[in-house]
Amino acid sequence: MAQRETWTSRIGFIFAAVGSAVGLGNIWSFPFQTAANGGAAFLVVYLLAVFLIGFPTMMIEFVIGRRGEQNPVAAFEKIGYGNWSFTGGLGVFSSLVTLSFYSVVGGWVLSYIVGSATGAYFGDPGTYFGSVASGPTAIAAHAVFMAITIGIVASGVTDGIERATKVMIPAILVLLVGMAAWATTLSGASAGYEYYLSPDFGVIADNFASIVPPAMGQAFFTLSLGFSVMIAYSSYLGRDDSLPADGGAIVVVNTLVALLAGFVIFPIFFATGGAEGAGSGGAGTAFVALAGAFGSLPAGQIIGFVFFAVLLFAALSSSISLLEVPVSYVTESYGYSRGTTAVVMGLAIALLGVPATFGTSWLGFYNDLVFNIFLPIAVLLFAVFAGWVANREAVDELGRGSSVGESFTTAWLWWIRIVVPIAVIVTLYLGVESLYTGLTSGAYF
Repeated sequence: MAQRETWTSRIGFIFAAVGSAVGLGNIWSFPFQTAANGGAAFLVVYLLAVFLIGFPTMMIEFVIGRRGEQNPVAAFEKIGYGNWSFTGGLGVFSSLVTLSFYSVVGGWVLSYIVGSATGAYFGDPGTYFGSVASGPTAIAAHAVFMAITIGIVASGVTDGIERATKVMIPAILVLLVGMAAWATTLSGASAGYEYYLSPDFGVIADNFASIVPPAMGQAFFTLSLGFSVMIAYSSYLGRDDSLPADGGAIVVVNTLVALLAGFVIFPIFFATGGAEGAGSGGAGTAFVALAGAFGSLPAGQIIGFVFFAVLLFAALSSSISLLEVPVSYVTESYGYSRGTTAVVMGLAIALLGVPATFGTSWLGFYNDLVFNIFLPIAVLLFAVFAGWVANREAVDELGRGSSVGESFTTAWLWWIRIVVPIAVIVTLYLGVESLYTGLTSGAYF
C-alpha cells in the first residue's frame, strides 16, 4: 500500500482548513443570511455560535482525525470504537449531498464571472439570473465547476489541495481587503455599517426561534463542521502540532473573511437602495441584488468581476474539501487510486446535483436539509462520542503538542458534554420544525 500523504507544513494544513471553512457560506450566504434575519442581530448570534459552539466542536473533529490517522469512517475503528464509525459515515454522506448543490451555485459564479467581463447582466439582472440558474447553461457550468474540483483533488493532498489553497486563501484576503477599503468611499457606506454593526437585541428576543437555526447552521457550514472534513484534514497532521492553536487560527481567519464580506456588501447595498430585501428571496436574490448593485456603480463591471473572482476562489477552496472526504474514504477502504476515485465520485456527485439545476426550489430544499438536519445531528453525535465515550483519548489528544494545561482540557470536556449538546438539540428541534413547515406549505416544490 502506498504511504499515506501528510501536509508538508503546519501552514499548509491551516491554509487547507481555512480554505474548507472559507467558502460560499462566508462571502455569499453569510451577508444574505444577515440581511434576512435582522442585520446586526443575526451577526451577534452567529458570532456566539462560532466561538462558543463552533470552536469546541472543531476540536472534537481534530482529536478524532489526528488520533485515528485515517479517513472519517476508519478513524473511529482505529481509535477502538468501530461501532461509532457510522458517525463519520454521516459526515461523508453530508459532504456528498452538500457538494451536489454547492457545485450548482459554483456554476452560477462561473457564469457571473463571464457576465461581469461582458456586461451581460447589467441591463436586466433578473433575466440574466434566470438564464444561467437553470437549464442547459446551469448544467454546463455545474459540470465545469465539478471538473475543476475533481482535477485539484485528484492531484493529491500536497500537490493538489495544499498547493491550491496556498494560492487561493491569500488571494481571497487581499482582494476582500481591497474591496472593503473601496467600499468606504461609497455614499451609503455609513448607513450600511450601522445596519451591519448596530444590533437591536429586541430583534433577537422577538425572533429567537427563526434566528438561531440559520445562525447555528451558518456557523457549522462556514467552519465545515459535521461534514467530517476536519476529521479528514486533521488525519494528515503531525503529532506535535497544537490543535487549539491551529483551530483558533482557522476560526479567526474564517470569521474575518465573513466579516470582511459584510464590509463589502452592505455599503454597496445601501449605496444602491438598501439591504432589507436582499435576503428575502432565497439563493437567487443574492445574485440578482449584487448584479443590480454593480450595474449602478461606477466601474461596476470591474468591481463585479473582482467580486465574483473572489467568490470563485472561495467556492473552490470549500468544494475540494467536500470531495476529499468521500475520496479519502474510498481510496483507503477499498484501495482504489486517488485519481480514479476522484473522477468517479465527482461524476456521481455531479449527477446527484442535476435536480438543483432545474430551479432554486430544489437547491433550497437540499440546503435546508443539510443545514437544519444533517449537520446538527452529526455535530451532536461527535459531541456525545468525544465527551462521554472516548473522553480519555480525546483529552489526551487535545493536549498533545500544545501548551494548554489540564484546566483547559477539562473545561473543554465538560463544555462539549453539556453545553454543546444542549445548544445543538435546541437548534435541531427548531430546524426540524422549520423544514416541516416548508414541506407542508409547499415552499420547496
